Amino acid sequence: MQWKFSEEQEAYREALRGWLTDVAGSDKVRAWLGVEGGDADSAGFEQRFVGDGMAGVGVAEELGGQGGGVVELAITAEELARVAAPSAAWLATALAVPALEARPDLLKAALDGGNAAVVVPAEVLPDRAPAFSVDADGRLTGVVRRVLGAERAGVLVVLAGTGPSAQLHVVDPSDPAVSVTPRVLLDRSRSVADVRLSGARAEVLDVDAGAALSRVTELAGVLVAADALGAMQRMLDLAVEYSGQRHQFGVPIGSFQAVKHAAATILVDLEAGRSGVYYAAASVEGRGPDSLLHAAAVKAQVTAAAGRAADSSLTMHGAIGYTWEHDLHLFFKRARLDEHLFGSAAAWNDRIADGLELLPATVNSQ
Repeated sequence: MQWKFSEEQEAYREALRGWLTDVAGSDKVRAWLGVEGGDADSAGFEQRFVGDGMAGVGVAEELGGQGGGVVELAITAEELARVAAPSAAWLATALAVPALEARPDLLKAALDGGNAAVVVPAEVLPDRAPAFSVDADGRLTGVVRRVLGAERAGVLVVLAGTGPSAQLHVVDPSDPAVSVTPRVLLDRSRSVADVRLSGARAEVLDVDAGAALSRVTELAGVLVAADALGAMQRMLDLAVEYSGQRHQFGVPIGSFQAVKHAAATILVDLEAGRSGVYYAAASVEGRGPDSLLHAAAVKAQVTAAAGRAADSSLTMHGAIGYTWEHDLHLFFKRARLDEHLFGSAAAWNDRIADGLELLPATVNSQ
Protein backbone atom coordinates (compact mmCIF):
# COMPACT_ATOMS: atom_id res chain seq x y z
CA MET A 1 0.00 0.00 0.00
CA GLN A 2 1.26 3.46 -0.90
CA TRP A 3 -0.07 6.36 1.14
CA LYS A 4 -1.51 9.28 -0.82
CA PHE A 5 -1.83 12.77 0.65
CA SER A 6 -4.84 14.94 0.00
CA GLU A 7 -4.29 18.05 -2.13
CA GLU A 8 -4.26 20.21 0.99
CA GLN A 9 -1.75 17.96 2.73
CA GLU A 10 0.50 17.85 -0.31
CA ALA A 11 0.34 21.64 -0.57
CA TYR A 12 1.27 21.97 3.10
CA ARG A 13 4.20 19.60 2.72
CA GLU A 14 5.53 21.54 -0.28
CA ALA A 15 5.06 24.87 1.53
CA LEU A 16 6.82 23.65 4.67
CA ARG A 17 9.67 22.11 2.68
CA GLY A 18 10.13 25.34 0.77
CA TRP A 19 10.07 27.37 3.99
CA LEU A 20 12.67 25.10 5.58
CA THR A 21 14.86 25.37 2.48
CA ASP A 22 14.84 29.14 2.92
CA VAL A 23 15.35 29.39 6.67
CA ALA A 24 17.06 26.14 7.70
CA GLY A 25 19.95 25.56 5.34
CA SER A 26 22.86 23.40 6.47
CA ASP A 27 25.00 26.33 7.65
CA LYS A 28 22.20 27.79 9.77
CA VAL A 29 21.29 24.43 11.28
CA ARG A 30 24.90 23.71 12.17
CA ALA A 31 25.12 27.12 13.86
CA TRP A 32 21.90 26.53 15.84
CA LEU A 33 23.21 23.15 16.98
CA GLY A 34 26.63 24.47 17.90
CA VAL A 35 28.39 22.18 15.43
CA GLU A 36 30.78 24.89 14.29
CA GLY A 37 31.78 25.73 17.86
CA GLY A 38 30.06 27.57 20.67
CA ASP A 39 26.91 26.66 22.53
CA ALA A 40 23.86 25.22 20.84
CA ASP A 41 21.05 27.79 20.61
CA SER A 42 17.88 26.69 18.88
CA ALA A 43 15.79 29.65 20.10
CA GLY A 44 16.30 31.53 16.84
CA PHE A 45 14.77 28.77 14.78
CA GLU A 46 11.94 28.19 17.25
CA GLN A 47 10.99 31.87 17.27
CA ARG A 48 10.95 31.97 13.47
CA PHE A 49 8.92 28.74 13.34
CA VAL A 50 6.29 30.21 15.65
CA GLY A 51 6.40 33.69 14.12
CA ASP A 52 5.78 32.39 10.62
CA GLY A 53 2.70 30.47 11.76
CA MET A 54 4.05 26.94 11.48
CA ALA A 55 3.70 25.92 15.13
CA GLY A 56 -0.10 25.71 15.11
CA VAL A 57 -0.49 23.42 12.09
CA GLY A 58 -2.07 20.13 13.15
CA VAL A 59 -4.01 21.69 16.02
CA ALA A 60 -7.71 22.49 15.64
CA GLU A 61 -8.63 26.13 15.06
CA GLU A 62 -11.03 26.14 18.00
CA LEU A 63 -8.05 25.32 20.22
CA GLY A 64 -5.99 28.18 18.85
CA GLY A 65 -4.17 26.26 16.11
CA GLN A 66 -4.06 26.58 12.35
CA GLY A 67 -6.17 23.51 11.64
CA GLY A 68 -5.29 20.08 10.37
CA GLY A 69 -4.70 16.93 12.35
CA VAL A 70 -2.27 14.15 13.12
CA VAL A 71 -1.30 13.60 9.47
CA GLU A 72 -0.21 17.24 9.28
CA LEU A 73 1.73 16.83 12.52
CA ALA A 74 3.49 13.79 11.03
CA ILE A 75 4.34 15.76 7.89
CA THR A 76 5.84 18.47 10.09
CA ALA A 77 7.90 15.93 12.05
CA GLU A 78 9.25 14.31 8.89
CA GLU A 79 10.18 17.60 7.24
CA LEU A 80 11.88 18.99 10.35
CA ALA A 81 13.98 15.83 10.58
CA ARG A 82 14.95 16.04 6.89
CA VAL A 83 16.94 19.20 7.67
CA ALA A 84 17.91 18.23 11.27
CA ALA A 85 16.08 21.33 12.53
CA PRO A 86 15.72 21.77 16.31
CA SER A 87 12.37 20.23 17.20
CA ALA A 88 12.22 19.46 20.93
CA ALA A 89 10.00 22.44 21.74
CA TRP A 90 7.62 21.75 18.84
CA LEU A 91 7.30 18.03 19.60
CA ALA A 92 6.90 18.58 23.35
CA THR A 93 4.13 21.11 22.71
CA ALA A 94 2.36 18.83 20.20
CA LEU A 95 2.35 16.05 22.79
CA ALA A 96 0.91 18.37 25.43
CA VAL A 97 -2.18 19.19 23.36
CA PRO A 98 -4.39 16.29 24.62
CA ALA A 99 -3.79 17.36 28.22
CA LEU A 100 -4.29 21.08 27.55
CA GLU A 101 -7.47 20.82 25.49
CA ALA A 102 -9.39 21.62 28.69
CA ARG A 103 -7.41 24.87 28.99
CA PRO A 104 -7.45 26.55 25.56
CA ASP A 105 -5.87 29.67 27.05
CA LEU A 106 -2.77 27.75 28.13
CA LEU A 107 -2.66 25.82 24.87
CA LYS A 108 -2.90 29.02 22.83
CA ALA A 109 -0.06 30.53 24.87
CA ALA A 110 2.05 27.43 24.25
CA LEU A 111 1.41 27.51 20.52
CA ASP A 112 2.23 31.22 20.45
CA GLY A 113 5.70 30.59 21.80
CA GLY A 114 5.49 29.79 25.49
CA ASN A 115 5.85 26.09 24.72
CA ALA A 116 4.63 23.23 26.88
CA ALA A 117 6.11 19.95 28.03
CA VAL A 118 4.64 16.75 29.42
CA VAL A 119 6.94 15.73 32.26
CA VAL A 120 7.91 12.22 31.17
CA PRO A 121 11.44 10.79 30.95
CA ALA A 122 12.56 10.77 27.33
CA GLU A 123 13.04 6.99 27.41
CA VAL A 124 9.63 6.11 28.92
CA LEU A 125 6.28 5.59 27.18
CA PRO A 126 4.13 8.63 28.08
CA ASP A 127 1.27 6.61 29.55
CA ARG A 128 3.77 5.07 31.95
CA ALA A 129 4.87 8.45 33.27
CA PRO A 130 6.17 8.57 36.84
CA ALA A 131 3.87 10.39 39.24
CA PHE A 132 4.76 13.24 41.56
CA SER A 133 3.51 13.17 45.15
CA VAL A 134 0.86 15.68 46.19
CA ASP A 135 0.41 16.99 49.73
CA ALA A 136 -2.72 18.10 51.53
CA ASP A 137 -2.33 21.62 50.16
CA GLY A 138 -2.13 20.35 46.57
CA ARG A 139 1.59 21.08 46.21
CA LEU A 140 3.71 18.68 44.17
CA THR A 141 7.07 17.15 45.01
CA GLY A 142 9.36 14.86 43.04
CA VAL A 143 11.91 14.71 40.23
CA VAL A 144 11.79 13.42 36.66
CA ARG A 145 14.96 13.32 34.62
CA ARG A 146 15.49 13.83 30.90
CA VAL A 147 12.21 15.55 29.98
CA LEU A 148 11.98 16.52 26.31
CA GLY A 149 11.87 20.28 25.72
CA ALA A 150 11.48 21.15 29.39
CA GLU A 151 14.20 23.78 29.57
CA ARG A 152 12.20 26.35 27.57
CA ALA A 153 8.66 25.28 28.42
CA GLY A 154 6.24 27.92 29.65
CA VAL A 155 3.85 25.26 30.96
CA LEU A 156 4.67 21.91 32.54
CA VAL A 157 2.07 19.12 32.51
CA VAL A 158 2.71 16.66 35.34
CA LEU A 159 1.05 13.54 36.70
CA ALA A 160 0.38 13.34 40.42
CA GLY A 161 -1.16 10.55 42.46
CA THR A 162 -1.65 6.93 41.48
CA GLY A 163 -4.48 4.66 40.49
CA PRO A 164 -8.01 6.12 40.33
CA SER A 165 -6.84 9.26 42.14
CA ALA A 166 -4.19 10.11 39.52
CA GLN A 167 -4.62 13.55 37.99
CA LEU A 168 -2.83 15.76 35.52
CA HIS A 169 -1.73 19.18 36.75
CA VAL A 170 -0.20 22.26 35.18
CA VAL A 171 2.81 23.85 36.84
CA ASP A 172 4.41 27.20 36.12
CA PRO A 173 8.18 26.68 35.58
CA SER A 174 8.83 30.17 37.00
CA ASP A 175 7.65 29.01 40.42
CA PRO A 176 10.65 29.17 42.83
CA ALA A 177 9.78 25.61 43.87
CA VAL A 178 10.50 24.40 40.32
CA SER A 179 14.01 23.58 39.17
CA VAL A 180 14.73 22.78 35.50
CA THR A 181 18.29 21.64 34.74
CA PRO A 182 19.27 21.17 31.06
CA ARG A 183 21.26 18.10 30.04
CA VAL A 184 23.38 17.57 26.93
CA LEU A 185 22.52 14.95 24.31
CA LEU A 186 24.71 13.61 21.53
CA ASP A 187 21.86 14.57 19.22
CA ARG A 188 22.04 18.34 19.43
CA SER A 189 18.85 18.81 17.42
CA ARG A 190 16.82 17.77 20.48
CA SER A 191 17.13 18.77 24.12
CA VAL A 192 16.12 17.42 27.51
CA ALA A 193 16.19 18.69 31.08
CA ASP A 194 15.67 17.36 34.59
CA VAL A 195 12.54 18.70 36.32
CA ARG A 196 12.45 18.90 40.11
CA LEU A 197 9.41 20.06 42.08
CA SER A 198 9.81 20.94 45.75
CA GLY A 199 6.33 21.75 46.95
CA ALA A 200 5.36 23.49 43.71
CA ARG A 201 1.94 25.05 43.28
CA ALA A 202 -0.20 23.25 40.72
CA GLU A 203 -3.60 23.49 39.05
CA VAL A 204 -5.57 20.33 38.37
CA LEU A 205 -6.59 19.83 34.74
CA ASP A 206 -10.19 18.79 34.12
CA VAL A 207 -9.26 15.80 31.95
CA ASP A 208 -9.20 12.03 32.33
CA ALA A 209 -5.51 11.48 33.10
CA GLY A 210 -5.42 7.94 31.73
CA ALA A 211 -7.19 8.83 28.49
CA ALA A 212 -5.05 11.93 27.94
CA LEU A 213 -1.79 10.06 28.51
CA SER A 214 -2.94 7.27 26.20
CA ARG A 215 -3.53 9.91 23.51
CA VAL A 216 -0.11 11.42 24.17
CA THR A 217 1.39 7.94 23.76
CA GLU A 218 -0.26 7.47 20.38
CA LEU A 219 1.01 10.84 19.20
CA ALA A 220 4.52 10.12 20.49
CA GLY A 221 4.67 6.82 18.60
CA VAL A 222 3.55 8.34 15.30
CA LEU A 223 5.56 11.57 15.48
CA VAL A 224 8.85 9.98 16.53
CA ALA A 225 8.41 7.42 13.74
CA ALA A 226 7.77 10.26 11.28
CA ASP A 227 10.92 11.99 12.54
CA ALA A 228 12.87 8.78 11.88
CA LEU A 229 11.48 8.78 8.32
CA GLY A 230 12.85 12.24 7.67
CA ALA A 231 16.28 11.33 9.04
CA MET A 232 16.30 8.10 7.02
CA GLN A 233 15.40 9.91 3.81
CA ARG A 234 18.21 12.43 4.28
CA MET A 235 20.77 9.72 5.12
CA LEU A 236 19.81 7.86 1.95
CA ASP A 237 20.10 11.04 -0.13
CA LEU A 238 23.54 11.81 1.31
CA ALA A 239 24.76 8.24 0.83
CA VAL A 240 23.61 8.07 -2.77
CA GLU A 241 25.17 11.44 -3.53
CA TYR A 242 28.48 10.46 -1.94
CA SER A 243 28.57 7.07 -3.64
CA GLY A 244 28.54 8.88 -6.98
CA GLN A 245 31.44 11.14 -5.94
CA ARG A 246 33.83 8.72 -4.24
CA HIS A 247 35.92 6.54 -6.57
CA GLN A 248 37.75 3.27 -6.00
CA PHE A 249 39.59 1.29 -8.67
CA GLY A 250 38.78 4.10 -11.08
CA VAL A 251 34.98 3.87 -10.77
CA PRO A 252 32.34 5.39 -8.46
CA ILE A 253 31.62 3.19 -5.44
CA GLY A 254 27.95 3.48 -6.35
CA SER A 255 28.61 1.04 -9.18
CA PHE A 256 29.52 -1.71 -6.69
CA GLN A 257 26.82 -4.29 -6.10
CA ALA A 258 27.18 -4.19 -2.32
CA VAL A 259 26.62 -0.42 -2.27
CA LYS A 260 23.60 -0.71 -4.55
CA HIS A 261 22.09 -3.38 -2.31
CA ALA A 262 22.65 -1.27 0.81
CA ALA A 263 20.93 1.74 -0.75
CA ALA A 264 18.07 -0.40 -2.08
CA THR A 265 17.48 -1.89 1.37
CA ILE A 266 17.22 1.58 2.91
CA LEU A 267 14.80 2.63 0.16
CA VAL A 268 12.54 -0.38 0.72
CA ASP A 269 12.42 0.28 4.47
CA LEU A 270 11.81 3.96 3.82
CA GLU A 271 8.85 3.49 1.48
CA ALA A 272 7.26 0.80 3.63
CA GLY A 273 7.75 2.95 6.69
CA ARG A 274 6.22 6.04 5.09
CA SER A 275 2.99 4.24 4.21
CA GLY A 276 2.86 2.75 7.70
CA VAL A 277 3.47 6.03 9.49
CA TYR A 278 0.77 7.95 7.64
CA TYR A 279 -1.72 5.10 7.96
CA ALA A 280 -1.05 5.13 11.71
CA ALA A 281 -1.40 8.93 11.76
CA ALA A 282 -4.81 8.68 10.09
CA SER A 283 -5.80 5.93 12.53
CA VAL A 284 -4.82 8.06 15.52
CA GLU A 285 -6.62 11.06 14.04
CA GLY A 286 -9.79 8.96 13.62
CA ARG A 287 -9.43 7.54 17.15
CA GLY A 288 -9.97 4.03 15.85
CA PRO A 289 -10.05 1.03 18.21
CA ASP A 290 -6.58 -0.11 17.11
CA SER A 291 -4.93 3.31 16.88
CA LEU A 292 -2.56 2.66 19.80
CA LEU A 293 -1.44 -0.61 18.22
CA HIS A 294 -0.85 1.12 14.89
CA ALA A 295 1.21 3.82 16.60
CA ALA A 296 3.20 1.21 18.51
CA ALA A 297 3.91 -0.77 15.34
CA VAL A 298 5.39 2.15 13.43
CA LYS A 299 7.36 3.41 16.43
CA ALA A 300 8.97 -0.01 16.87
CA GLN A 301 9.53 -0.86 13.21
CA VAL A 302 10.34 2.47 11.57
CA THR A 303 12.78 3.69 14.21
CA ALA A 304 14.57 0.31 14.12
CA ALA A 305 14.80 0.59 10.32
CA ALA A 306 16.22 4.10 10.67
CA GLY A 307 18.86 2.73 13.03
CA ARG A 308 19.87 0.16 10.43
CA ALA A 309 19.90 2.85 7.76
CA ALA A 310 22.20 4.95 9.94
CA ASP A 311 24.73 2.11 10.10
CA SER A 312 24.51 1.41 6.37
CA SER A 313 24.82 5.04 5.31
CA LEU A 314 27.78 5.53 7.63
CA THR A 315 29.50 2.50 6.07
CA MET A 316 28.82 3.85 2.58
CA HIS A 317 30.46 7.14 3.54
CA GLY A 318 33.57 5.55 5.00
CA ALA A 319 35.76 7.59 7.35
CA ILE A 320 34.30 10.97 6.37
CA GLY A 321 30.93 9.92 7.78
CA TYR A 322 32.40 9.97 11.29
CA THR A 323 33.55 13.57 11.07
CA TRP A 324 31.71 16.69 12.18
CA GLU A 325 32.55 18.41 8.91
CA HIS A 326 30.01 16.18 7.13
CA ASP A 327 26.26 16.53 7.78
CA LEU A 328 25.72 12.78 7.98
CA HIS A 329 26.50 12.69 11.69
CA LEU A 330 23.56 15.01 12.40
CA PHE A 331 21.07 12.53 10.96
CA PHE A 332 22.90 9.49 12.31
CA LYS A 333 22.54 10.84 15.86
CA ARG A 334 18.95 11.89 15.25
CA ALA A 335 17.98 8.41 14.06
CA ARG A 336 19.74 6.81 17.01
CA LEU A 337 17.83 8.97 19.48
CA ASP A 338 14.55 8.17 17.74
CA GLU A 339 15.17 4.48 18.44
CA HIS A 340 14.97 5.17 22.18
CA LEU A 341 12.92 8.37 22.47
CA PHE A 342 9.76 7.56 24.48
CA GLY A 343 10.70 3.91 24.71
CA SER A 344 12.76 1.35 22.83
CA ALA A 345 11.41 -0.93 20.11
CA ALA A 346 11.15 -3.69 22.72
CA ALA A 347 8.95 -1.53 24.95
CA TRP A 348 6.62 -0.68 22.06
CA ASN A 349 6.53 -4.32 20.95
CA ASP A 350 5.47 -5.19 24.50
CA ARG A 351 2.70 -2.63 24.09
CA ILE A 352 1.57 -4.42 20.94
CA ALA A 353 1.64 -7.78 22.72
CA ASP A 354 -0.42 -6.35 25.58
CA GLY A 355 -3.06 -5.15 23.13
CA LEU A 356 -3.43 -8.29 21.07
CA GLU A 357 -6.12 -10.81 21.89
CA LEU A 358 -4.75 -14.18 22.89
CA LEU A 359 -6.41 -17.09 21.11
CA PRO A 360 -6.42 -20.66 22.39
CA ALA A 361 -4.06 -23.03 20.67
CA THR A 362 -5.67 -25.55 18.33
CA VAL A 363 -4.51 -29.08 17.81
CA ASN A 364 -4.66 -30.68 14.39
CA SER A 365 -6.04 -34.15 14.95
CA GLN A 366 -5.09 -35.40 11.49
